[in-house]
Amino acid sequence: MDMSDPEATDWTTRAMPGVRRLVPYQPGKPVEQLERELGIRGAVKLASNENPLGASPAAVAAVHQAGAGLAEYPDGDSYGLRQALARRHGVDPMAVTVGNGSNDVLDLVGRAFLGPGREAVYSQYAFAVYPLVTQAVGATARVAPALAPDAAQPYGHDLEAMAAQITGRTHVVFIANPNNPTGTWVEAAALRRFLDALPAGVLCVVDEAYFEYVDEPDYPDTTQWLGRYPNLLVTRTFSKVYGLAGLRVGYGLMDPSVAELLNRVRQPFNVNSLAQAAALAGLDDTEHLRRSVELNRQGLRALEADLRERGMGFIPSVGNFLSVDTGREAGPVYEGLLREGVIVRPVGSYGLPGFLRVTVGTPAQNRRVVAALDKVLGL
Repeated sequence: MDMSDPEATDWTTRAMPGVRRLVPYQPGKPVEQLERELGIRGAVKLASNENPLGASPAAVAAVHQAGAGLAEYPDGDSYGLRQALARRHGVDPMAVTVGNGSNDVLDLVGRAFLGPGREAVYSQYAFAVYPLVTQAVGATARVAPALAPDAAQPYGHDLEAMAAQITGRTHVVFIANPNNPTGTWVEAAALRRFLDALPAGVLCVVDEAYFEYVDEPDYPDTTQWLGRYPNLLVTRTFSKVYGLAGLRVGYGLMDPSVAELLNRVRQPFNVNSLAQAAALAGLDDTEHLRRSVELNRQGLRALEADLRERGMGFIPSVGNFLSVDTGREAGPVYEGLLREGVIVRPVGSYGLPGFLRVTVGTPAQNRRVVAALDKVLGL
C-alpha cells in the first residue's frame, strides 16, 4: 500500500457506504459532564426517559449477590431470564431473544433481514435507532409521512401511509407503540388491519419500550397476537419502567423460527450476568412497577397542567415523557436550561426543531424544569 496516497490512510473511504453516511446516536448529556463543564452542582437529568425511582430494591439486591460471580462468563443463552419471560407472556422459550437492551434486538433484526437491495419502512419522527439500523447494513429506508400536527395523534404513525411505502423489496417494518419522541400511539383495531394486510414475508417489528406506562382502553398488547401473526416481532425493555437502563437488558418475542435466525447473529454473552440477575428480580417486583407507573401518571398530568397554564403546546403522550413546543428554535432554550442545571432532550435531529423532550421525573424535578422554563422563556 502506498501510504503517501491520501486515500490509503483515510479509513472513512474504506468503510462500508452505509457506515460512511451514519451520524452516531446522541444520548442525553450526563449530569457529571454538565456539572464539570459549567462548574455547577445539583443538576437534574430529564433527558433519557429513565425511571426517577431507579431500580427496584430486589433488582439491586440481586446485582450485589450476582457480583460474586464476576470472574465467570454469564449464561450465554440467558436461560433463566428467557424461561421467566416465556412464562410471563405465555410463549415458548424458543420464541424469546434477549438483548443488550431492546436496541440490540433491533440491530439483530437489521443484520438478519436487511442489507443492500432490501428496504425498511418506518414513520417520520420515529425512534432514531430504526434509520441507524437500516443505514448501517446498507438497506434503503422508506420513510412514511407522519400524521399532521392537528391530528388526534399529532406527528404520530400514519399506518395507511406506511402501508403505501411497502414494495416487493420491503423486508422489515418498524412501528414504535408508543413512539419516542412523540409519545403517540396506535390503536389495536388500526394495527390489526395493518398486520392483516401486510405481506407474509415482511417482518413487522412493534417496539413497545414504553408499554407499561400506557393506560388507554384501545392500546394493544401485541405479545398476545404472536400466534396469529408469524411475521410479528415485539420488543420490550427493562431500561424504562424497570429502571435498569445502566445494565442494558431487553428482549424480543417472535416466532421461534425468527428467533433462531436472530440467535445466529447475536453476539456470544450479549447480556451480562448482573443484567440477567437484575431483570429476573425486577420482573417479579410488582410493587415497584406499580409505584413507578403511578408516579409517572401523576407527574405527566401535572406537567401537562403546568404547560397549559403557561400557554405552551406539547404533543399528547402516553409514555413517561412530553415533547414540549417551545414556540421557537429550541436549541437556545435547551442551552438556557443547561445553565439552570436542567438537562432535557432537544429533538431537532428528529425533524422537530421547536420541541424539547422532557422526561417525567419526581414532583420536585418536574417543578424544577417548569421553573427553569419560566426563567429561560421569560414567562
